[in-house]
Amino acid sequence: MHKIVLIILLLFYSKTLSFCQYGELNEINGSYLVLLGTIQDAGSPHIGCRKSCCKALFEKPDYTRKVISIGIIDPLVGKKFIIEATPDIAQQLKVMSKLTGNERSDLPDAIFLTHGHIGHYSGLMYLGREGLNSKKIPVYAMPGMKNFIESNGPWDQLVKIENIVLQEMEAEKPIPLTPDIAITPFTVPHRGEYTETVGYIISGKNKKVLFIPDIDKWQLWSKNIIEEISKVDVAFLDATFYDNTEVNNRNIAEIPHPFITESFEIFDKLPANEKSKINFIHFNHTNPALDPESVKAKIISEKGYKIGHFMDIFRL
Repeated sequence: MHKIVLIILLLFYSKTLSFCQYGELNEINGSYLVLLGTIQDAGSPHIGCRKSCCKALFEKPDYTRKVISIGIIDPLVGKKFIIEATPDIAQQLKVMSKLTGNERSDLPDAIFLTHGHIGHYSGLMYLGREGLNSKKIPVYAMPGMKNFIESNGPWDQLVKIENIVLQEMEAEKPIPLTPDIAITPFTVPHRGEYTETVGYIISGKNKKVLFIPDIDKWQLWSKNIIEEISKVDVAFLDATFYDNTEVNNRNIAEIPHPFITESFEIFDKLPANEKSKINFIHFNHTNPALDPESVKAKIISEKGYKIGHFMDIFRL
């Protein structure tokens, strides 16, 4: 039944698949990741945007344009986890339920947060009284993020009435999820107005995945991104903006991220097998890489990198 559901879903979303899911589909009998979104916090189309990148999407939304999130599924023990609580969490949890073949409950076994910017935690609001009124869903957060939720409304009400139960994480300390899966947070430099920011290493029985949706610049990190890529099998990396000309109505210094062109400068020297690990994610609505027919998207592919797509599946 599980494989039949997967086939139906993946055929339905076939236009979004860029990895080798079809070849691996019948072989999925263990844990895996599913990319549940690839867009920057405020989504696509973006509020107030009058540019060509959003104009048509307001009239005809693209169901694959969901805010950045990853689902972790272990069918052998019947557990599922989600990284980030996005504004799209309702649909994202439904996708995981369909993938597992168990639609009796959309609730995850735990939610893991990265930081306190709107697209990464605001989906928690749907767990409250006005929405699901959930019961004691574990939500993992770093100390600063945990304190932010506990100390600010309306989020503190989720804690007080036990819609969620906060679990404090420690950087570099692995958290076992199932016998075959563990997740390890690590801090990265990113605008810390309210909280610290983390990325994650997701370790499966056979593979490891690096997830960094937000970082200011690779050079500002205490770790070497090249070395970190070498330790994993798949890397989901911040690609918010293609270059510094993309946003002309705001001071881009206020929203620092590695431009894809800056990532090229660092990663282009990598051998092909290392480049192929890199999946660019967390695209701003203005990023031309969102259009697979664009010149910029083709440049990314020609250089040997991948562009993350909604519903991409990766075995662990």
